[in-house]
Amino acid sequence: MRLRDLGGLRLAGFLALGLMVAGCATQTTRVGGERPFPPVPEPIPEIVPKPPVSAESLMWQPGYWDWTGAGYIWRPGLYVPAAGHGNLWNTGYWANRDGGWVWLPPHWGS
Repeated sequence: MRLRDLGGLRLAGFLALGLMVAGCATQTTRVGGERPFPPVPEPIPEIVPKPPVSAESLMWQPGYWDWTGAGYIWRPGLYVPAAGHGNLWNTGYWANRDGGWVWLPPHWGS
């Protein structure tokens, strides 16, 4: 292979790398002229293990994405005491409140 042929391979490699990186870009949605934070990623599928032996009643809290102020972090699912909260799991989401975007973290509701 001649040195001149390597230039074409190098260019093809850079183009392929550029296409791969472009596919990793996060899309955001503009609402009302304001740019909200990146959309919450899809949940990571989890296999729910058998509950641990416990004197108290437990329920499975699914894993969820939580906002850290700089990005999302995955919090894996776990068993939590069933007492003291509702039985409906609400995922976290962004809400436009008082002219600004606010992260409402995942929580149990009724």
